[in-house]
Amino acid sequence: MGNELDKKYDHLKVEADKYGKWLEKGYFTAGDKSKEPYSIVIPPPNVTGKLHLGHAWDNTLQDIIARYQRLLGKDVLYLPGMDHAGIATQARVEKKMREEGMSRYDLGREKFLEKSWEWKTEYAKHIRQQWGKLGLSLDYSRERFTLDQGLNDAVNKVFVDLYNDGLIFQGDRIINWDVEAQTALSNIEVIHKEIEGNFYTFEYTVEDTQEKLAVATTRPETMFADVCLVVHPDDQRYTHLVGKKALNPANGQLIPIIEDDYIDIEFGTGVMKCTPAHDPNDFTIGEKYGLEMPNCMNPDGTMNDLAGEFEGLERFACRKALVDKIKQDGKLISVEQRIHQVGHSERTDVIVEPYLSKQWFVKMKPLAEAVLDHQSEEKIEFYPDRFNHTFHQWLENIEDWCISRQLWWGHRIPAWFHKETNEIYVGLTPPEDIENWNQDEDVLDTWFSSALWPFSTLKWPEDSEELARYYPTDVLVTGYDIIFFWVARMAFQARYATNSIPFKDVLMHGLIRDENGLKMSKSLGNGVDPMDVIEEHGVDALRFFLTTNSSPGQDMRYIPAKVESSWNFINKVWNASRYVLMNLEGENFDITQAQLSQVDRYIINKYNETLKEISKNMDRYEFALVGNTLTRFIWDDFANWYIELSKTGLQGNDESIKYGSKATLQFILKNIVIMLHPFMPFVTEEIYLALPNAKESINIEEWPKEFAVETQDLNQVELLINAISAVRELKVDYELKPSTRLSVQMLDEKNNTIEFTSSIKEMMEGMARVDFTDLEDDTLRHPIKGAALLFNKSELIDVDMLIEKLTKEKNHLEKEIKRATGMLANKNFVDKAPAAKVDEEKNKLEEYKRQLNLVEEELEGLK
Repeated sequence: MGNELDKKYDHLKVEADKYGKWLEKGYFTAGDKSKEPYSIVIPPPNVTGKLHLGHAWDNTLQDIIARYQRLLGKDVLYLPGMDHAGIATQARVEKKMREEGMSRYDLGREKFLEKSWEWKTEYAKHIRQQWGKLGLSLDYSRERFTLDQGLNDAVNKVFVDLYNDGLIFQGDRIINWDVEAQTALSNIEVIHKEIEGNFYTFEYTVEDTQEKLAVATTRPETMFADVCLVVHPDDQRYTHLVGKKALNPANGQLIPIIEDDYIDIEFGTGVMKCTPAHDPNDFTIGEKYGLEMPNCMNPDGTMNDLAGEFEGLERFACRKALVDKIKQDGKLISVEQRIHQVGHSERTDVIVEPYLSKQWFVKMKPLAEAVLDHQSEEKIEFYPDRFNHTFHQWLENIEDWCISRQLWWGHRIPAWFHKETNEIYVGLTPPEDIENWNQDEDVLDTWFSSALWPFSTLKWPEDSEELARYYPTDVLVTGYDIIFFWVARMAFQARYATNSIPFKDVLMHGLIRDENGLKMSKSLGNGVDPMDVIEEHGVDALRFFLTTNSSPGQDMRYIPAKVESSWNFINKVWNASRYVLMNLEGENFDITQAQLSQVDRYIINKYNETLKEISKNMDRYEFALVGNTLTRFIWDDFANWYIELSKTGLQGNDESIKYGSKATLQFILKNIVIMLHPFMPFVTEEIYLALPNAKESINIEEWPKEFAVETQDLNQVELLINAISAVRELKVDYELKPSTRLSVQMLDEKNNTIEFTSSIKEMMEGMARVDFTDLEDDTLRHPIKGAALLFNKSELIDVDMLIEKLTKEKNHLEKEIKRATGMLANKNFVDKAPAAKVDEEKNKLEEYKRQLNLVEEELEGLK
């Protein structure tokens, strides 16, 4: 006999103590070579804090897939791991150190790294605990970290290979500079925000002619690094000034006036100041003409000695002071307020400074082209498909990737510089005469190591068994917001390093927003801690909500009432399970065709249809559709109808019918909990273990199979359900007690009396409280799907009330007929809608017309 279920569903009790037992039993440990392999790698969370609701959504989607594939009989590797998150983690560690009154420079590199590893150990423990709370079926024996030795070996090999192939280079470029973290950023680590700023126009005086030139800028503090003014060669206003010099109002220096067709004659005054070290477009002009590229700013965003009296001032404080000074000098022409798109650091939120710096770059064009060239023969499939276009578009327009970061926490660049010559050595091991070399101080962008995640976690570059068996991985689940940060980078690194795709499918989901549609953030204070939700409603309810309330690629709103609704659904399953188990009384009932009644076969046929639909949508990652189908089947077909209908047989004297009902109840319940298991692993385990034919855990069960049944007479059960519903609704409408017995006759579409089997007739009479009889005069005709019910008017209410109700029904049907007719008359709808949708509307229209005829006949008879 299985475990007995408590009378009340208590999620805290149900979800306690199971996860540890599952790990002890090794249910999630991959490696059964008798099975087909299937692999998913977890998108590694940053070791910077707690998992948020977005992680819970992302991870639950992965876990649903992993559990489903295990039930299909596959050897599933769901590989866990975490990301060292260079800038983010270092910022958190340094912040903690500042609170203790020290900086990383006080400790030195090695001691600082020790503190960072301590941080990682502490937060990795928190993350594992949260994974456990979420019920993730991870193989912890293969857990990886983006800074562990194996991944460092992989990172170094890829760097060295790319360098040797001419795809990594070092050069002076304008990069995005984070003045707070004091490191370079790649373009996609910059978030552009609309902020209010000023557009300043200053007066530059031409040296010989004393002509006044109006020159505009949004960043006056960079004027100390101006090297020239630029005009268009066809701009007749200024061609006579080319070759002359003008006085820079910021520092009094004379700078040349040059010409270049980059200038837009129509924009502003047509004169542009050129600051090659502080603007990417100016840098291009500087390279073109071999101009000097002085930098007027320190790495921390303060001004350097080029700023003269403003040296040491923070850049924006300098801006204000400089504008005031130029105004006093009479050289300020105007200040206009404007809304600007200004880049901010994704990590520290400070305004990014375009900054000339020597950095390491990856030459992206050849790598992107290699991915695109293979997308036809070995394609990465995106779900939904529209993200294929996004993926292609970004790769087609890709820019070189700045990969060096001025940090200590990360993969140190495997490059050494000779102390006396300009020689650079790049290799997997240090130079033999290491005393003559200095290793590059910088580390690699976090995304460089994350881009190797699908194969480096499987021990690449070693020719490992894991790599051969589980790579390429089968699916990546991630948010659409990091398709450029991570997905595309994994694609080109995998193609370069392994000559393969990194994963076969990519399931994209959206962002979690609050109830009002706003993005969740600390600044808005609208974030939700998933651990709090788990405490209140249980992880099963949270998982079911997160994965059945949004389609692939779409954002989701976190609505507490919907989480509660998920809890209510689980409670419904719990109560239905208790009823089934009470009837089984610990005895096992094997299902056989011979002992199945019409209603038994009806629910099994519904189960077959449900299973087919669910399996199809599970394979397409359409979990919202799966959730809807499961809810409808469990709540309506099974709990509300079959359980009620089966009571007639269970309470009767026919032992064969009783056996068939119990066998059906057991069969359906067992398969319900297995189908629900990927979504809600804890409660399904609890119910499953209470079944008399349970294995030691639902984790080792198999995905359900169909059970073929005869279906030719099941329309009678459908009619029965429709008729019972109609009688109950009619009693409510006519304010009759549920126990009131009514005389009734059921006619088919040709007005012939429907003859039910004795068991169906017995159920109808018992559950609807009706008596079947032949009715001739003074009847009420009530249409239902596929039939009509006749009632004796004298048993209902007065004629006037009846006419009023039928008139309302007539008006409703006429509106529906008008709506459906309009849709089918719409050429766009008929030509563009799916054929099934058009056929559905046609069928509805015919049914509405049929019902209207019946209602009109009834009204005519009453009048």
